Amino acid sequence: PIPNTHPFLARWFSSLSPPPPLSSHCAKTNRPPGGSGVISHLPAPTPTMPNYNPNHTQTKTISSASHLCLILVSLHFLPTLATLRSDPKSIFLLAGQSNMAGRGGVINNRWDGVVPPQSYPNPSIFRLNAKLRWVEAGEPLHADIDTNHTCGVGPGMSFANTMLANDPGLGPIGLVPCAVGGTSISDWARGGLLFRRLVRRARAALRDGGTIQALIWYQGERDALFREGALEYQGRLERFFSDMRADLQSPMLPIIQVAIASGEGPYIETVRQAQLQIDLLNLKTIDAMGLPLEPDHLHLTTPAQVTLGEKLAYTFLQFLPKQPQVVLPSQVQRSTGDILPTNLFSTCFTVFLLITALLKRL
Repeated sequence: PIPNTHPFLARWFSSLSPPPPLSSHCAKTNRPPGGSGVISHLPAPTPTMPNYNPNHTQTKTISSASHLCLILVSLHFLPTLATLRSDPKSIFLLAGQSNMAGRGGVINNRWDGVVPPQSYPNPSIFRLNAKLRWVEAGEPLHADIDTNHTCGVGPGMSFANTMLANDPGLGPIGLVPCAVGGTSISDWARGGLLFRRLVRRARAALRDGGTIQALIWYQGERDALFREGALEYQGRLERFFSDMRADLQSPMLPIIQVAIASGEGPYIETVRQAQLQIDLLNLKTIDAMGLPLEPDHLHLTTPAQVTLGEKLAYTFLQFLPKQPQVVLPSQVQRSTGDILPTNLFSTCFTVFLLITALLKRL
């Protein structure tokens, strides 16, 4: 009889049909010459079935039990696998110019390919690629966005890893790279290509759910070229932030901006003061002054980008109701399998008991 159990198991037990009686394979009526109907008591000859194996039934049952084990283990880990590929829950917009796009490790338009541990890929960190699809994030984050420049390490991956190290509940994290090198604040004005693309990518990121947690902004080096642009920078930047919040229908969207540490012209300090003097609700400013620069004296080095990403994470955590002690990825021995051994042992033990019960039925 089939046990009264889960439909899947019931169907599986049904597939274990008992083998046909041995007599149907072996018994023969050996009639002597002359047509006598007397049945001989001689031993039945060994059947000539191809690939005959007297232990076939037991082997088949054990094989079926093995298949069941694999199915049970797969079902056990399906929630974990689904979590690894789930859509991002916390979404962050990354916008600005080259130092946000990432030039860490780029010298003479060539990236050295070095990725520090704090910026390693993480199965809980995604990025929205140029085709508006979520993919696993990795450096360089802006490679298919800032396509006219060589991209290297930026602050995004260090930021996301630090966030997860302090508050795993924020994950999965989705990064939306939008920065383009060499752009001025006027290039980001409402109605322009960069503004429209930023809004389009932000809306696409929300397509499968999630929440835009913040806009992270690092720009201004270009506006240090000319006095007029530097003097008008504060008003243009405030307008950009207001327009972005309005178009995203999020008037209190948290914004974290980075005050520049370098520039393309003589008005660096004018732009810096404009950034530091902006006073909007839910806006915080990080000062990049003092972070190491590449030999071009314009772009942050890879270690500087890592430090900046950690500072950005610490600043965002201040927006949250609770402020946990900030832990940097370099201070945490991260492992994707901390809980795995216990669950795996439990599963294997259950499967062992199941196999034992099945073998006793043979």
